[in-house]
Amino acid sequence: MKNRVVTVFGGSGFLGRHLVQRLAAAGAAVRVAVRGVEAANFLKVLGDTGQVVPWPADVTEPAQVAQALDGATEAVNLVGILYERGRRTFHRVHADGAGNVARAAKAAGVKSLVHVSAIGADANSESAYARTKAAGEAAVRAAFPAVTILRPSVVFGPEDNFFNMFAGLMRLTPVLPVFGCPTVPKVKLFPEGGLIDIDLYGSGGTRFQPVYVGDVADAIVKALTEPKCRGKTYELGGPVVYSFKELMDLLLAETGRKRFLMPLPFAIAAIEAFFLELWPKPLLTRDQVTLLKRDNVVATGALGFKDLGIAPKAAEAILPTYLHRFRPPSRLGRDAA
Repeated sequence: MKNRVVTVFGGSGFLGRHLVQRLAAAGAAVRVAVRGVEAANFLKVLGDTGQVVPWPADVTEPAQVAQALDGATEAVNLVGILYERGRRTFHRVHADGAGNVARAAKAAGVKSLVHVSAIGADANSESAYARTKAAGEAAVRAAFPAVTILRPSVVFGPEDNFFNMFAGLMRLTPVLPVFGCPTVPKVKLFPEGGLIDIDLYGSGGTRFQPVYVGDVADAIVKALTEPKCRGKTYELGGPVVYSFKELMDLLLAETGRKRFLMPLPFAIAAIEAFFLELWPKPLLTRDQVTLLKRDNVVATGALGFKDLGIAPKAAEAILPTYLHRFRPPSRLGRDAA
């Protein structure tokens, strides 16, 4: 498409920077619509002079959204929050904000709209995050029926807030949590040898299908340009499903460290979250604990990467490229040698 102008709401975030890079490389003019343009200035270098433009826009303000979409040919909404603060509630951002973008895109004559939601979006969920994600999807479909909705599992990559967060915790504490383990460990007795087998982890806790950020960005680019994607919903997960314990084992293996994996039943996690969610940037909230009670994997029969012609990369292939900085000094020395 000639004279492409793509407005990316939330384009300065983790996923946004990878998407903006791809759009600029494809020759599109990119408006990075964010609340604070200073936070998006670093993206200017991804394109030619004037190709990538930070644009002031809050998705909860319809007038600002409309201005950001004036003259745009395509649009992407990446905006989402993991916890609520003040007026930045799940409903205002995920539902009202998404609806504002879709209505303004329709009014502006935008040809293609991609809305990034999340696996687990469910109007009947006990989690406010999941309920408002579903409400956002409904609002977008109502205003812009040809929208393409993408639901990724937990997204990982160099700037992620998952592996980096737990790797950072690993530097400060001798234990790492495993969410969703049994409240009472299972004990097996072997009378013949006088042995006792204690199962602390059960099935290993909540299951995830982590997906590489570059693959999600590629999926967005494909959805913007392929007419066959319009009006459809895709669930994006990596090639492997892991339990929470398996993800922590993978983290330890990649960083060459040893930590005790502490089984953390949801009831105990909720108590801890009650205090942690008071922090300026919470490590854990009670709503996130509720969300963790449901596996974060692609639903059976859902459209996915295969339908987009994309082969997702495995976590084992990507994690060594950015987790090496968490390795002990002695391990770094051996790797360099």
